[in-house]
Parts: sequence; structure tokens; C-alpha cells
Amino acid sequence: MVLAPRVLIVDDSATLRLIMARALQRYGCQVSIASNGNDGLNKALQERPHCIILDVVLPGVNGFSLCRQLRALDPEHDLSIIMVSSKNTPVDQRWGLRQGADRYLSKPFTEEELVGTVKELLSTHPPF
Repeated sequence: MVLAPRVLIVDDSATLRLIMARALQRYGCQVSIASNGNDGLNKALQERPHCIILDVVLPGVNGFSLCRQLRALDPEHDLSIIMVSSKNTPVDQRWGLRQGADRYLSKPFTEEELVGTVKELLSTHPPF
């Protein structure tokens, strides 16, 4: 029995969470959501997702800080982290990657870009 990859979406935009969740569910992922950094950290610890899609600008703990916390808890680098943000300068992107993200997608992005990035990361860090 093959289980679906678990993906956690942490974004404060309800609309964008829904769009991303539907695209990933069509791909076959089991998706959970969080609307802020604190909830995202709690869900990540409880649910142990294979991949986290993490917005940079969040209420409470921002995405950069949350990314650092998650990496500190993941010394084997088993968790794939995709940062997403409208903060899309090269400096922002480099900073996001330096915090531990595997990829940085600038908003707006297409469903195909999102699913393709998740597929790529799951193929390099297989969840099973």
C-alpha cells in the first residue's frame, strides 16, 4: 500500500491556501493547512509532513524564522521546504534559501510550477 505524500501549507491567504491545496490534492498529496507560523510549527511537529510550503509574510512567526526552526529540528534534512512569497527580489530569494529552504517560488506562480517543484523535491527526498 503506497501512502500519499503529506504536504503542509502555511500561508495567511485563505484563497491561496485553497488553490494550492486543490492542485496538490489532484496530484495525489494529503494536504493540511495552517494560517500562521505558530500553527504551522505545531502542525509540522504533530503531522510530520514530507514537504512544507511556507509563506514568508505570516502573522506571528514569519516564514524565515519558521524555516530556521524547522531546519534545526531536521538535522537529517528529510523535510522539503518550499518558500513562497511576493517578496521576490534576488536578495529575498537568497535569504530564504540561506534560512534552509530547498526552493523559493515568487508569487504569483502557476499550479504547474508548484506541483512541479513538489514533485522534484519528493523525487530527491522520497517520503517512503
